[in-house]
Amino acid sequence: MSQEPLSAPENTRNAKAIALERVVAFGRQWLAEDPEQLLQHFARQAEQLLQLRAELRTCQAQLQTGQAELQQLQDELHRGSVAPFRRTPEESAKGPPKPGRKPGHPGDWRRSPAPLASDEQIEVPLMACPDCGVALPFSDQRAVEQTILEIPEIHPRVIRLRTYRTECGACQQTVSSTHPLQVSQATGAAGTHLGPRALGLAAALNKDLKLTMRKTCRVLQEMFGLSLSPGGLAQATGRIATALQGAYDESLETLRQSPVIHTDETGWWVGGPGYTLWVFTNPTTTYYRVVEHRDRATAQAILSDTFQGVLVSDCLSIYDGLDGVQQKCYAHHLKALSKALRSEAGQGSSYLLELRTLLHTALLLKRLVPDLDPVQQQRSRDFLETRFAQLLAHPRPPDTSQGQQEEKLRQRLAKQQDHLLTFLDYPEVNATNNHAERQLRPAVISRKLSCGNKTLSGATTWSVLASLAATCQQRGDSFIEQVAQAMVRQNRAA
Repeated sequence: MSQEPLSAPENTRNAKAIALERVVAFGRQWLAEDPEQLLQHFARQAEQLLQLRAELRTCQAQLQTGQAELQQLQDELHRGSVAPFRRTPEESAKGPPKPGRKPGHPGDWRRSPAPLASDEQIEVPLMACPDCGVALPFSDQRAVEQTILEIPEIHPRVIRLRTYRTECGACQQTVSSTHPLQVSQATGAAGTHLGPRALGLAAALNKDLKLTMRKTCRVLQEMFGLSLSPGGLAQATGRIATALQGAYDESLETLRQSPVIHTDETGWWVGGPGYTLWVFTNPTTTYYRVVEHRDRATAQAILSDTFQGVLVSDCLSIYDGLDGVQQKCYAHHLKALSKALRSEAGQGSSYLLELRTLLHTALLLKRLVPDLDPVQQQRSRDFLETRFAQLLAHPRPPDTSQGQQEEKLRQRLAKQQDHLLTFLDYPEVNATNNHAERQLRPAVISRKLSCGNKTLSGATTWSVLASLAATCQQRGDSFIEQVAQAMVRQNRAA
């Protein structure tokens, strides 16, 4: 008796049943031979499923948002104008956000100075009712006290300084008396100078607070009554940078002696394109340098052989040839993996998901280090290193678009394999290069306002003053006082 052919759904069910039986048999064998590895495999699979579910929900939400934005743009287009900053109807329906700080955030208020710190006390008696004019007895009144912090009207302090100059009969040298307020020996038409603190304020406004030259001069004139032209400010900052050159060089040497340095770079303009602003920083010191060539030799010359710590950077190839221990920024790796997983070729790739899971696991391990004993730490680190080596050892299949996407990410991580887990071995090293990027952001704002520098000497001036201003902010010191003291020392040395 001949059997009738199975329909397509029945064939599909039979195939699924056979596949399920094979998986069960394989799982039983794995459980008998290596149960711990099987549990780890199941844990990874469960985590990947949860991540896929979260990503699916995110994609659905993004799709709905995109459809709403598309509809809004179409409506605007039909009305003859497009308003990119207009709130959507859904956003308008929600109403304004609740004012104030988020729940749990510590409160903040203006503290009143100590009673003895008051410069003035004012009594406002209440003799009669302001409404009907009836006299009010003082015994029934209660005092209501407030503290007002007011800025006094500021006038420049004009000091007529008279020094004396003569020739020494013994050594035949021209000598003169000096005073700490002097910042220059010029006389005559150039004999009116800004004092050390005034110069410190001008430098702080321009290089620390990132005001332009003209706005700095305007603030000095309108708020402090100090007259200064943009050209005069440029010359003054050049003299200040010369006086602070020693402190600038010392900050670089301090970085070279530190256990970790974060570095990043961006394009700069010095009378034209092609220059680079480099930042080298750690939690207490920041050093900027405008260079003509962004290459390995320049980076090595700045760091020198003195630096024996850990260098944290992005994946720019010029860092690969530098000697010493390095850590590559996890934020860049995770961003590349997320972008690949969102692409059409990389969607649903278990290989990419596991790579991302390992990176997140390493970040989690860093947070758990204080609660783990050394044996647990080393065992966990060895597991991550072994698994990375297994995943990055062999090329991915190139016959599919997904395999090509996986191979691209495999090569990226394999190239930096020695720098993936460095941060687990050094307590002071972070997995990301966020610190360097945060210190580079003010420089980018300054570049946007001034378009860089016109000359190399101007770039050097900017590097010196911006470096020391950022370092003072990190350490809680006063950049204004540092400038003032440097100008006084320079006058004494002259």
